[in-house]
Amino acid sequence: MKIVIPYIFGSFMISWVCSMLIIPVVMRYCISKGILDEPNIRKVHKSGVPRLGGICFMPIMLLAFVGTLLFLSPNLAEGKVLISLWTCSFLIALVMIYATGLIDDIVGMNAKTKFIIQILAAAAIPVSGLYFNNLYGFLGIYEIPEFVGVPMTILAVVYVNNAMNLIDGIDGLCGGLSLIALGGFLYCFVSEGLTTYGLLIAALMGAVVAFLRFNIFGKTEKHNKIFMGDSGSLTLGFILGFLMVKYSMYNPRVMPYNTDHLMIATTLLLVPCFDVARVIISRITHRQGIFTADKNHLHHKLLRAGLSQHGALATILLLSIIYLVLNVILSYADIYFSLIIVVDIALWALGNMALNTIIRHRGNQPFV
Repeated sequence: MKIVIPYIFGSFMISWVCSMLIIPVVMRYCISKGILDEPNIRKVHKSGVPRLGGICFMPIMLLAFVGTLLFLSPNLAEGKVLISLWTCSFLIALVMIYATGLIDDIVGMNAKTKFIIQILAAAAIPVSGLYFNNLYGFLGIYEIPEFVGVPMTILAVVYVNNAMNLIDGIDGLCGGLSLIALGGFLYCFVSEGLTTYGLLIAALMGAVVAFLRFNIFGKTEKHNKIFMGDSGSLTLGFILGFLMVKYSMYNPRVMPYNTDHLMIATTLLLVPCFDVARVIISRITHRQGIFTADKNHLHHKLLRAGLSQHGALATILLLSIIYLVLNVILSYADIYFSLIIVVDIALWALGNMALNTIIRHRGNQPFV
């Protein structure tokens, strides 16, 4: 693992430097063209903010990845780059998602159209031969047939994609949660000897870190603040969904059998996925459409409980880390994944009830 660290760092730095140079240009362009995220009743910002920060994620990630692979570490690629079926499918699907987010940021796109495109893009992953084929004992299930694994894969990727998109409601949240998940996947893939995945993940992390510098610490009045927009959140969500499936699929030619793979991949995305599940249940309970916009996400509730934006951000990021540490400890204690999920859900429900109590004491509406 020590051998590949310089290459991982190189991929990260190329992406970070490029992003630090390009994002200010994007901000100036958005301001000049009026491509701003304007405040409304659901949003917490008070004035228009440039919303194309995520436009650099995909192109810079690919640039840094290819540059590192070809110029810094040709020995890792054995002097050549193989273009496989899954590579082509993944790139086509990623471009679809990226273009969808970009169009939505610039001219707008209704939620149902975006949802259909997400399904089509997610379907490209199992078409290339990558899908859930083993649940590693979850609910007593191990190997699963293709006709079950394929729709499960599409559903999971679309779900993660929307979870990351919908949780992007306060400064740094989507980027911060993505950074934690990407860091986890980086360690997992490099530990398994899949260095090229490590280079790709590191490249994306460099772009996200650069974005967070402007998103969290930028000031609207100084014209150095930017949001990632759907071009960023959808891109991050799709890549994270893909990494979850890739790390979870059992393929003895790629990775040895490990019952922790599905647990770790799921845990890295647990907080945004739990949040969306709770919001969907709340909307159904209140007889609202699942695409109905509201202010019932976890970050909204933390703000109603009295936390600042940065306080809510720190709380949610800490919660994600706590879940990761807890689940790894329980796994090492030979606790079954099924029971670990039960514990996770119970802690989430208890935390939500405690948060609702705090909100009520402040005289606000907690929703569900």
